[in-house]
Amino acid sequence: MNEELIYATLGENGFTELTRAFYKRMRVDDLIGPMYPADDWKGSEERLRDFLLFRFGADQRYLEKRGHPRLRGRHMPFKIGKAEAKRWVEIMGEAADEVVADPGIRTALMAFFTQVADFLRNQPEGESPCKHA
Repeated sequence: MNEELIYATLGENGFTELTRAFYKRMRVDDLIGPMYPADDWKGSEERLRDFLLFRFGADQRYLEKRGHPRLRGRHMPFKIGKAEAKRWVEIMGEAADEVVADPGIRTALMAFFTQVADFLRNQPEGESPCKHA
């Protein structure tokens, strides 16, 4: 499924609701929630939404505010292992379940989110800096 169809289906409001649902869960997550700055939840939510609008709708707000996404560099300060990447995708999946009605769109988004989470991993396989169950 192509980006234009995803954007045409969800639109800005859909991506705004998706990021809102994601951050609602992230605020209470004990594994990766602490990676987010406690005093900038609104900014974190806005940056993710703007990135998704850029990626799927070619909206220029992200580039105008932040420049090139440079995802790996921006996430390098955070220790992201397999468990953290998996949990990020799980939380995004819960948010997508809440917001995205079309199963094809949800599947395409989850494939994208899984790829991004794996790309951002910066810890060796088998090592995770966080303790979890």
